Amino acid sequence: MLNALYLLIIVLYLLSVLGYFIDFIQTSQKVNRIAFWLLSIVWFLQFFFFVLRMFEYNRLPLMTIFEGLFLYAWILVTFSLIINRLFKMDFLIFFVNVVGFVIMTISVFAPTGDAPEQLQNLLVMELLVIHVSVILLSYGAFTLSFAFSFMYMLQHFMLKGKQWGKRMYRIGDLAKLERFSYVFALVGFPLLVVGLILGVIWAWIEFGTVPWFDLKVVSSFVVIAVYGWYLFEHVVNKKRGYSLALLNMAAFLVLLINYFLSSSFSEFHLWY
Repeated sequence: MLNALYLLIIVLYLLSVLGYFIDFIQTSQKVNRIAFWLLSIVWFLQFFFFVLRMFEYNRLPLMTIFEGLFLYAWILVTFSLIINRLFKMDFLIFFVNVVGFVIMTISVFAPTGDAPEQLQNLLVMELLVIHVSVILLSYGAFTLSFAFSFMYMLQHFMLKGKQWGKRMYRIGDLAKLERFSYVFALVGFPLLVVGLILGVIWAWIEFGTVPWFDLKVVSSFVVIAVYGWYLFEHVVNKKRGYSLALLNMAAFLVLLINYFLSSSFSEFHLWY
């Protein structure tokens, strides 16, 4: 049942993203509404899948690579629906859920079974569950920040090329895009710092040591440094504009490298 449900989620998610892409290209309110309701159904089915897996394995499904990717995608869908409800930003939903769909697709290739018994015994601690949840929430905030910076870049080039039209006005003004990009980076940064601190505390309690030279740990501190640089440029140096948007997008690229590549080579982080 779970496999069939997962396949249905992938298909509906793809149709929703395609709908938003069509609306982005030729502006169709009808297609936009269909895409929105498809995305809402995807959110519900993702939540239902999450609950079913929780009862199947009798634990919170946060312990495997597959579950981490799935929860990450669900967080992105949740954030995008809330923001669209509050601010009606259709293009943001499109860009965020392109990332979300890629995450869901990648999860297909991740192991879907239960975590090893020894790993389960380690991960039942509430501290670790909170650590993983906070880290994934920070990833969601950083993804939204990236989407706003990407929209800023598009708007910048459209204005520079004098490409006036409905698409330009629907994307929004540069000041608003830049402000939201900064706000979500500002939200994601302390979440990531807190998540890492919780992880360090848990490792020390459980093993009596912290794997400082583990690739995942090292790259996580690199992510903090890059986003700290972005926030420093924005707050202290009062830097604004296209170059700052590029820096934020580069920071997100570093985050993706940290999430996927370092997880593959890490000997300590086995579940997300």
